Amino acid sequence: MTDSVLLGMPALKSPREPARVGRSYFVRTYGCQMNDHDSERISGLLESDGMVAAASAEDADVVVLNTCTIRENADNKLYGYLGSLKAVKQRRPEMQILVGGCMAQRDRDIVLDRAAWVDVVFGTHNTHRVLDLLDHSEEWGPIAEVWDETTSVEDMPSMLPANRDSEHSAWVTITIGCNNSCTFCIVPMVRGREISRRPGDVISEVRQLARDGVVEVTLLGQNVNSYGRDLDLNGRSPVFAGLLRRVGEVEGIRRIRYTSPHPKDFKEDVALAMAETETVCEQLHLPLQSGSATVLAAMHRGYNGQRFLEKLAMARDIIPGLAVSTDIIVGFPGETERDFQDTLDVVEAARFDSAFTFQFSPRAGTPAADMDGKVPQEVIQERFDRLVVMQNEITFARNREQVGRIEEVLVEGPSKKNGDVVTARTRGSRPVHIAGHYPPGTFMMAEIERAAPHHLHARAV
Repeated sequence: MTDSVLLGMPALKSPREPARVGRSYFVRTYGCQMNDHDSERISGLLESDGMVAAASAEDADVVVLNTCTIRENADNKLYGYLGSLKAVKQRRPEMQILVGGCMAQRDRDIVLDRAAWVDVVFGTHNTHRVLDLLDHSEEWGPIAEVWDETTSVEDMPSMLPANRDSEHSAWVTITIGCNNSCTFCIVPMVRGREISRRPGDVISEVRQLARDGVVEVTLLGQNVNSYGRDLDLNGRSPVFAGLLRRVGEVEGIRRIRYTSPHPKDFKEDVALAMAETETVCEQLHLPLQSGSATVLAAMHRGYNGQRFLEKLAMARDIIPGLAVSTDIIVGFPGETERDFQDTLDVVEAARFDSAFTFQFSPRAGTPAADMDGKVPQEVIQERFDRLVVMQNEITFARNREQVGRIEEVLVEGPSKKNGDVVTARTRGSRPVHIAGHYPPGTFMMAEIERAAPHHLHARAV
């Protein structure tokens, strides 16, 4: 299942007893929610081996860099950071440096070539082997281990210890990989084909989280709508809508979110499950990417702007009070001013509550990287600025519509700017600032008194 730089390596030890009691670790994460969740599990594994968290990489015995490869600047940031660690490693040769995640999966040999002081490179499906890989590098030297096409559902660890940033909220992976062929995306290359966890494993993990005091879970997948298509359970074909309903039955879980669906696969059954399952929040992240039919076809997205708006209208008709966020790419190869205007038209019609906007960044190995029609950077920037201005105005207007409403909010913790204020979140995932001192994980009712461009102000009711 794996391939190693060191050929003929011995079998790694598992299970194990804690071996690094008193040593320290530091984990730095680049990228998406998948990477955040993987980092939580890496931290949990290291702590299960007796390690404690360090305040910085310079103070740690083990440093883990969990990488992203969606945009080029992610590579530059990683190698820049590795360069800063070289001197630390020279002063403290006993320090172990690990590079994992998507970029490690894609460039495992390049990482060791450009940063020979790295001890371990591990791929996107090798998170559960971190301790074994550390053992091996201590005994045999640098190692790189990544997954290949033979990875299956049996290889997916269903329960790993996790050191979460939040005691009341948790990620739960339901699928890994992606079967889509979006021309701008490198995820299928670095995370492979879709593999679904068995529904029983997902439910078992959610139940354990509830027993641990978690009240909010977010189900993770590159395309959650595809959940279960690769499983054969006695002739039954599990689908995402059914999983939502089953997770909604777990006692103790009061909020369920998920990310991300694909517009071409988002169907009425999921919208109905959201509306009919009380614990599923009225929040949907539906990536648009572009409003131009021409650009969407070049992206291989499988829908056009009109079809996207129809899906969105269906969801809003079924789910009262639905809050919607999206992703948009500006400057895809061949994008004309007319194409960009189509995007603005869809954004204006959709009235998204928020949007994550990106300037196109070619990734080596993706079809889009070799496409003709590169858009000049100054044109991309000008279009990007116009889009941001429009969406900011819409977001502010949508926030003002919330004033006067009484909403259930979940406290996340003290505000970063004011210790006498807490930051909470509505079911629609809008951030809310409330004066007072309330423990993280507290549910309360709050009256929205004032809107800001990207958050709300409220008072506890």
